[in-house]
Amino acid sequence: MIKVSIVGGSGYGGGELLRILTNHPYVEINKITSKNYIGKQISFIHPNLRNKINKVFCSLEELEKCDLLFIALPNLESMKYIEKFSSLANYIIDLGADFRLKNLELFEKYYQTKHLSPDLINKFLYTIPEINRQEIKKYKYFSCPGCEATSIILALYPLVQEKIINEKTKIIADVKIGSSAAGSKPSLSTHHPERNSVIRTYHPINHRHEAEIKEFLNLNVEITATAVEIVRGILSTTHIFFDGNQNLKEKDIWQIYFKYYQNEPFIRIINQKEGLYRLPEPKILWGTNYCDIGFKINEETKRLVILSAIDNLVKGTAGQAVQIMNILFNIEEKTGLDFIGLHPV
Repeated sequence: MIKVSIVGGSGYGGGELLRILTNHPYVEINKITSKNYIGKQISFIHPNLRNKINKVFCSLEELEKCDLLFIALPNLESMKYIEKFSSLANYIIDLGADFRLKNLELFEKYYQTKHLSPDLINKFLYTIPEINRQEIKKYKYFSCPGCEATSIILALYPLVQEKIINEKTKIIADVKIGSSAAGSKPSLSTHHPERNSVIRTYHPINHRHEAEIKEFLNLNVEITATAVEIVRGILSTTHIFFDGNQNLKEKDIWQIYFKYYQNEPFIRIINQKEGLYRLPEPKILWGTNYCDIGFKINEETKRLVILSAIDNLVKGTAGQAVQIMNILFNIEEKTGLDFIGLHPV
């Protein structure tokens, strides 16, 4: 059994980790920390876990040695404690943003602060299993991508590999995202009277996940992020503008995605000609680790539109972390993650 602990178990990401790991046949959950709910039952915050986890939240000081430590703290928190964490676990998977970027200038530009543990940055592997699966066993520390970055990178990676797009290609990603991406800590923007019924663009330019895409794929993608009235889910609509020399057809794009993703258990290419769900739709992915990708190309105007949908709390956060763990410990990759979405919901 893999002995795991979770730092920051009272947030939405931590809650999803607990939901997934509770039914994982090779995992023993040890300690679950929370700053604000020490001594409270896990089900006090995560009522869906009633009668599933008979544990209470503990403090950071109560953490014990474990095989793997999941860090589900808010952004810019894990770098404050990483020295302590590294002494407690053989492996670390950080769900936050602290160790995603190698370039300190980019980090400071997008997060408006100095990094507190710059010497440890290069020990972390920025990990999307479908792309750098073969690197995982060479590392002990892993950084999970942001949810918006995950959906966009998975959509663009095959086109980068085939040299269809590069750093000079004009690419714009319009991201629509549910309220859970803001985390569990309330603010004015998440207050129900202010959040209800909105279609609010909160990041028209300079979204921080642009830096991840730039560093990982060497692409200049401009992101516009809009909050919509759902709790879970991301739909990224990525527009690629080609020059006049490229004559791609829809069948060409099909072949490229099939080449790279035909054997990937959590990626589905959705591009039907009929039906209500003929293109990716976040609603049917709630609770799943899937990334659905679809596309349409306007051959006349040379514009390719790629739609990618995920559950931001699973494939965009906790599910991807468990997927990394499975690969790291030579467990069948789908273990604990083979949940089929609900329909209707």
